[in-house]
Formats: sequence, C-alpha cells, structure tokens
Amino acid sequence: MAETTIDTHDTVEGEGGGEVRRRDFLEIAAVSAAGVGGLAVLYPLISQMAPSKDVLAESTTEVDVSAIEPGQAIKAVFRKQPVFVRNLTPAEIEAANAVPTGSLRDPQSLAERTKEGYENWLITMGVCTHLGCVPLGAGEGENKGEFGGYFCPCHGSHYDTAARIRKGPAPLNLEVPEYEFTSDTTVQIG
Repeated sequence: MAETTIDTHDTVEGEGGGEVRRRDFLEIAAVSAAGVGGLAVLYPLISQMAPSKDVLAESTTEVDVSAIEPGQAIKAVFRKQPVFVRNLTPAEIEAANAVPTGSLRDPQSLAERTKEGYENWLITMGVCTHLGCVPLGAGEGENKGEFGGYFCPCHGSHYDTAARIRKGPAPLNLEVPEYEFTSDTTVQIG
C-alpha cells in the first residue's frame, strides 16, 4: 500500500509575498465566530434594559392651556409627579419683577423661569424642594402663602408668584422642567 501523507502546514501566499498558514486562518475565523456569537447573546440582554413603550409615553406630557384664565393655575401630571401650570396676571408679573433677585435665597428672575414670548406662563414641578410635599396654591381657593404663589403645609415654605422660595425651610425654588410651546395653546413638558 502506498503511504499518503497529509500536510497540516498548508500555506497560502498572501499580499506582499507573506504566507498565511491554514491554522492562522482557522484561528481568526473561530475568534470572529465567537465574537458574533457573543454579540448575539448580549444584544437581547442589553436591549431588555431599555425603557418600555409605556415609560417612553410618560416621558412627555402635553397640556392644553387655552382654558386657563389669567390668575388661575392647574395641576397636571408629568412622570408621576404634579406640575403646576399658572397663567400669571400683569399684577403678578409686576410683583415678581419688583423683587430684587439679590434678596432671594435661590436668586432667579421671572424671565429666567419662563419662556420668551410666554412670560405670563409659569410651569413648575409641584414638589416642594424641602422634603417633597405638594404645595398648595394651584387649586381654586387653596392657600397661596404670604407671597401669593404657593404654600407648602408640611413645613411652612412660602413661594412667590414666580414660584421662588421666600420663607420657610425649602432651600430652592420650585423646579422648572424642560418644556416648549408646540402651539399658542399647547405646551409639551419633557
């Protein structure tokens, strides 16, 4: 019988005159396949951590402000927290602008807290910056505090018409969330 030998060191001539061994090619192919397999396993694990559609739907809130009269405020919900939308009267705007910002604990002007062209619309989170209670003042007949804005009954924080802290333990003004007017009567929060 004739003896057959198998050459396990087949080489292929590569670019530039170098040789690529069959074993090198198999190693590269195996590592590449393992990499693709690893990605195929990791993708579902990582993608399941993305927010679900119902969470994404709650990431913005649209509010129709057409029925809010000057001097009136409403409560809306944004990310499961209350939001106050207030239509300021000219007298409330004047009172807020008359306060020197240097005298405030958290100095901000009304212009910094509203959007240009919509200075009469004040939109703030309805969560006291002291311990997270919901202040009064957005509902009809609620206590608006000593400064005509909001009053937190939990620990006695008083906010002015621009929702700036004026008295009490709260360290900061009511937070202004990201928002934009999509029309003259609709605001999108978030």
